[in-house]
Amino acid sequence: MRILWVKVGGLWPADRGGRLRSFHTVAELSRRHRVTVVTTHAPGEGGGEATALPDCERVVTLPHRPAKQGSAAFALALARSWASPLPVDLYKARVPGLAATVSRLIDSGEVDVCVADFLAAAPSVPLGGRVPTLLFQHNVEHQIWKRLARTERRPARRALLELEWRKTRRYEARACARASLTVAVSEPDRAMLSELAPGARIHAVPTGVDTSFFAPGAGPEIPHRLVFTGSMDWYPNEDAVLHFIDATLPAIRRAVPDVSLTAVGRNPSARLRAAAKAADVRVTGTVADVRPHVADAAVCVVPLRVGGGTRLKIFEALSMGKAVVSTTVGAEGLPLVPGEHYLRADEPADFARAVVALLRDPARRRRLGAAGRDLVEARYGWAMVTRAFENRIEEAAAAGTAARWPSSHIPVGAPIPRGDL
Repeated sequence: MRILWVKVGGLWPADRGGRLRSFHTVAELSRRHRVTVVTTHAPGEGGGEATALPDCERVVTLPHRPAKQGSAAFALALARSWASPLPVDLYKARVPGLAATVSRLIDSGEVDVCVADFLAAAPSVPLGGRVPTLLFQHNVEHQIWKRLARTERRPARRALLELEWRKTRRYEARACARASLTVAVSEPDRAMLSELAPGARIHAVPTGVDTSFFAPGAGPEIPHRLVFTGSMDWYPNEDAVLHFIDATLPAIRRAVPDVSLTAVGRNPSARLRAAAKAADVRVTGTVADVRPHVADAAVCVVPLRVGGGTRLKIFEALSMGKAVVSTTVGAEGLPLVPGEHYLRADEPADFARAVVALLRDPARRRRLGAAGRDLVEARYGWAMVTRAFENRIEEAAAAGTAARWPSSHIPVGAPIPRGDL
């Protein structure tokens, strides 16, 4: 099968959740199919996808630097997006030449099915056109914005976030309805998207993990060491660490005075670094390999309050045999049983008690870690997960050209599947 894979923001280096999921899926698919990747890279960086994905038939990467929040370019994109049906995240993801490149490859007759990887790729992909399309939804995007709005205390910013999540919901509903098939990464996400776009073909394919790469280490853990991993320039991760430092860590330290916390992830903000320094928390910034930091930890913490999709960081920790404490949001969508594979706690006081209990009980930590390792090793290796994804691609291709609308792109003012959207 000839697959065209379209993603804004690159697949390499595979150093964050979305890229990891996309990279491993494409790598597995390329062994059995003819895959062309069209993606973007920051100017001056160049894309490493061609080298990292040697089995791909072709890799096309275009220069693009999205406007960063707080910059003049972002303010301009935000202002212009208000007059557009696109929410600002999708408006600033538009890339000159990307849609044209996709159209050219499709017009060549060399594509059997097109994959829009993340909602950000949807404006550049002919959803509902003559070539079957699969929308790969790593998150329910509007849910992230909605949760951001609910946790925002500043009235002006909260009003802006309320507008953005509603615009994102409208666009997300249209995209799911127009795609030949949509893949969500969990059953809760699938149910939410199905409610958003009744009648759309939406299926869940679980997240995977490289169980050979993320394996239990031979070395001892550092007593009373906690670790959080995740890209620090993704707001939900920064919010999680800041909230943990402020609301949860002091209670843990009262019970276990020598507890230490390491926050591992790229591009921490000045705000996060300052808060971490004041609280005697280590912030690493970008690391070449996250595994030594996870291996050192007695407990991996995932205190997320905001987010969507599924957290690869939890599967990676479990694959390394580590005990995990997570909020409901942090473990959302993962096939885990609280108390068997991890400990769940949402309120700061409950989270602190769960962490302290594990720090004081090495045998329980080992049991949780072993159960998590057994689960991911048996069911969630990338080869197994990608087979399920491959079945959905074949289903999308078999759907043919039965488009719900005649136009090849989502038009401004297109009907919304539900009147209350």
